[in-house]
Amino acid sequence: MVKDLFERIQSNKGPLGKWASQAEGYYVFPKLEGELGPRMQFHGKEILNWSINDYLGLANHPEVRKADADAARDYGAAYPMGARMMSGHTTLHEQLQNELAAFVQKEAAYLLNFGYQGMVSTIDALVTKNDVIVYDVDSHACIIDGVRLHMGKRFTYKHNDVESIEKNLQRATKMAEENGGGILLITEGVFGMRGQQGKLKEIVALKEKYNFRLLVDDAHGFGTLGKTGAGAGEEQGCQDGIDVYFSTFAKSMASIGAFIAGDKDVIDYLKYNLRSQMFAKSLPMIFTVGALKRLEMLRTMPELKDKLWENVDALQNGLKSRGFDIGDTNTCVTPVYLNGSIPEAMMLVNDLRENYHIFLSIVVYPVIPKGIILLRMIPTASHTLNDISETLDAFEAVREKLTNGTYLKIASEKTVDVSDER
Repeated sequence: MVKDLFERIQSNKGPLGKWASQAEGYYVFPKLEGELGPRMQFHGKEILNWSINDYLGLANHPEVRKADADAARDYGAAYPMGARMMSGHTTLHEQLQNELAAFVQKEAAYLLNFGYQGMVSTIDALVTKNDVIVYDVDSHACIIDGVRLHMGKRFTYKHNDVESIEKNLQRATKMAEENGGGILLITEGVFGMRGQQGKLKEIVALKEKYNFRLLVDDAHGFGTLGKTGAGAGEEQGCQDGIDVYFSTFAKSMASIGAFIAGDKDVIDYLKYNLRSQMFAKSLPMIFTVGALKRLEMLRTMPELKDKLWENVDALQNGLKSRGFDIGDTNTCVTPVYLNGSIPEAMMLVNDLRENYHIFLSIVVYPVIPKGIILLRMIPTASHTLNDISETLDAFEAVREKLTNGTYLKIASEKTVDVSDER
């Protein structure tokens, strides 16, 4: 008997969806209101916000706002119409690509409408069924979904583990030799949950022993790492060894869109084979012109990155000095690891938001192991040292309540399911 397709969906909403009735609108799909920045509105109250990736504080910078407004006035939201290949190409798209390529020290670049779909499509275009993919087990969802499209063999290696990388390159080499294919290794410049840089320098060094090409997702590194802000490859002195460099505009650039960069012949191939771009409307001029302005500011205003790192160092050093576990982050991404169940995490975050007026992202199982609460903080150039001091005091207070069982007791009294207790 054929089952109703929706039967499974209606009976099992998934590991996160099962919390929807208790979490939606507050813990997930929350509504932050007001101008983007460290101080916003949530449920009618002002909160100190550590949950947006506006690393350089460009989202509400007056020069950026003016550039966006001027572009909207001059072009509207529709121009250009059609896909780039057919009718949506402009001189300004070309200019942005050329400037992005120069900024990340590559021969050529190509614009993408969105980061997620762009990465999925890039992976799909780079490999055939005869090729082998090797990628980090902790890769972002866009990489995982891109790999899922691959009809050939793929191997995962242990997170940032060079020995595991080499072992899987050996397996991939054997498989590629049998199939007559090549090898694509994929990693991230910065892992967005843990805040670690990918082992790019060590991976590039492995090219002396193994024949593979390297694709790097540097969404969190672009604009924040390296002497000029060109990302994790520049930071580690191995930008030349990255064959295809990818980043999004959704973080340091505080906008929409993304790009890939590499040797001209590779980018020319991708231009004609990236299905998500060939069959999608061109990036609107509002975002193209806006990105040109943002990139200009990245190049000419190093004080933005300097202020960002002043805040990063103050926050991370303050957390460590007070005994908090922030893992081994070596980037702006600041994770705080605590022991606790999902119900305790919900009560802790509720306390932070309602009584300490601090808003941040909470990450729980299945993204991380059961029994762990990850409070993920994104410091920006717009935060102040007073913001950091206020947050550190609040963290000490909620840690004490978590440790003494206060949050577990509150969860039980509110009839929150505590079966996931640590």
